[in-house]
Amino acid sequence: MVRQLITVTYFRSGLKIARLIVINVQVSLQVDTTACLCRVDAGLKTVAGAKRYVPGTKLCLQPDIKPSIHPTRNKPPRGDRSRNQFPLLPGLPDDLAIACLIRVPRVEHCKLRLVCKRWYRLLAGNFFYSLRKSLGIAEEWIYVIKRDRDGKISWHAFDPIYQLWQPLPPVPKEYSEALGFGCAVLSGCHLYLFGGKDPLKGSMRRVIYYSARTNKWHRAPDMLRRRHFFGSCVINNCLYVAGGENKGVHGSLRSAEVYDPNKNRWSFIADMSTAMVPFIGVVYEGKWFLKGLGDHRQVLSEVYQPENDSWDPVYDGMVAGWRNPSASLDGNLYALECKDGCKLRVYDEATDSWTKHIDSKMHLGNSRALEAAALVPLNGRLCIVRNNMSISLVDVSKSSDVSGATATEHLWETIAGKGQFKTMVTNLWSSLAGRNRRKSHIVHCQVLLA
Repeated sequence: MVRQLITVTYFRSGLKIARLIVINVQVSLQVDTTACLCRVDAGLKTVAGAKRYVPGTKLCLQPDIKPSIHPTRNKPPRGDRSRNQFPLLPGLPDDLAIACLIRVPRVEHCKLRLVCKRWYRLLAGNFFYSLRKSLGIAEEWIYVIKRDRDGKISWHAFDPIYQLWQPLPPVPKEYSEALGFGCAVLSGCHLYLFGGKDPLKGSMRRVIYYSARTNKWHRAPDMLRRRHFFGSCVINNCLYVAGGENKGVHGSLRSAEVYDPNKNRWSFIADMSTAMVPFIGVVYEGKWFLKGLGDHRQVLSEVYQPENDSWDPVYDGMVAGWRNPSASLDGNLYALECKDGCKLRVYDEATDSWTKHIDSKMHLGNSRALEAAALVPLNGRLCIVRNNMSISLVDVSKSSDVSGATATEHLWETIAGKGQFKTMVTNLWSSLAGRNRRKSHIVHCQVLLA
């Protein structure tokens, strides 16, 4: 067992700031000693004394992390630099140091990046988070994008383990006031914003994405068509968009397109059967179901099958009783039944109908602040996010093992409820100031893994 106490001292803006980070990690040495973890990443190196700590360990032959991207004068020879380079953790080979660092909770990663350049480069690469994911210790956070009272877009991240809201870099300017834009997650850690309508420039083709690993925004290739208020989904890690509106086109759109992150490009797919402005969509059994309004305000429903690249109208009981928000989890399709999200329904494919599933028996009300805005899977459970930023979890996997109203209540858990009190106070002041004032509401909600 290895227990390491790290005291980190660094300088910032000329002030000496002492940081004490305690890493209490138990690392089993029963590992494959014939391989080195840092062989995967060319930027990491095992110190020469590794054999003293892990008998039989092969020395890592990978090159060092470059000390700086800026040229410096009188650089020592490469061999001297490698011998003088400090290890990631004093007294440990780098592979064991990484085994310790990847177990540090995600909420502390912003501090780890400030320790030194080697730690910053380690956490900035894909190897660190890919290893966390492969070992099953990556953490899911909830990301909420909302429109504030002044019409501006803001977003927040919630850590369900420590039940804390975390700061995020501001949304790029082009999406600070955009309307009708799409939001989706690719590769588990990249949150994409695409399309939408700029108040001054109209419909957009722009695509940007946020990386939960680097905590930064990046650009992606623009969409092929300008559109806003469209439908979007992710199937096999490809992003699909369809329908919507375009300021320069009369009526709604029929066109659809797909983005493949591996090829880093957009391509057109088959057009929809009828033009539509979708207001609800879900992926179920590998198919994309969309429900929206046509040019004459009639309700339309279509399903897209990626393997055939075809759209077909759908009129079955699933679509007829389908309400938003909804989500698919473990092969089942769920939807909220009441406005505050305290009742849950499930689709029964055998009878082609929706049935009542779980009732929390603790209904909050019908106000806009308490309205359920999103239903997303989180760590094997369903997560209900309301406009007041309160969050509830429902363990649907155990719903078939219990019976009775009292038993089902225990399947519900509130993990963020402080926002509800703030909203009640805010709503009181709003009522005194005037009832026509705009209220904040959630636009999108996603889960990112890192």
